[in-house]
Amino acid sequence: MTFGFAPSSAASLSTSAASATRLLEPAEWAAAGIPLLRNPREVVSGLHARHHPGPATAVVAVLDPDDRLRASASFVRRPAPADGWMFRNALLAQLRRVIPHDLRRRTPVRTAVLLYCREGDGRWTEEDGAWMWGLRDACTLHGLRCGAYITLTRDGWQVLGEGRGGRRPNADSPPEPFATAVAPPPQPRTGGVASEVLRRAAAR
Repeated sequence: MTFGFAPSSAASLSTSAASATRLLEPAEWAAAGIPLLRNPREVVSGLHARHHPGPATAVVAVLDPDDRLRASASFVRRPAPADGWMFRNALLAQLRRVIPHDLRRRTPVRTAVLLYCREGDGRWTEEDGAWMWGLRDACTLHGLRCGAYITLTRDGWQVLGEGRGGRRPNADSPPEPFATAVAPPPQPRTGGVASEVLRRAAAR
């Protein structure tokens, strides 16, 4: 004989209420002092070219103080109710996998941003609010600054809370060639004695 307990309706309501508090409204996000991206389209295009995200795919990336990409990871969201705590754990696991934490620093110097590809349009949803809560909490636990939250839909991309966005890339567009999605490296200097020595050595 097997004994068990069915969850009471009060417990279910309590769980549901807790999940509802683990999200951030747009006004709360805007008031959190999230640093602006210098070139959001470059960041979005670079992540799109690297990870080719489809619907329900999250891409978390870490940027240095000059907004250059240092690490990134992508994963597909499990089919479950949106919950900031679950999203926080998933993001934290990815961050721990791709980059060391900065918890020993007094103030964070690197910033984590999140690109989430989903159905629908660019308007805020409760799912977005749960991702925002999860990103902010994961950053705190990994010693990072909490950066932008970006949605990618069939309509294009949108940096929520900033009002900046574009039509390409979008959820249906093919990724740009990687070379055009990121800034080209600076050209080496030419001229001077060292260059002449190198030129002669190469000619031998």
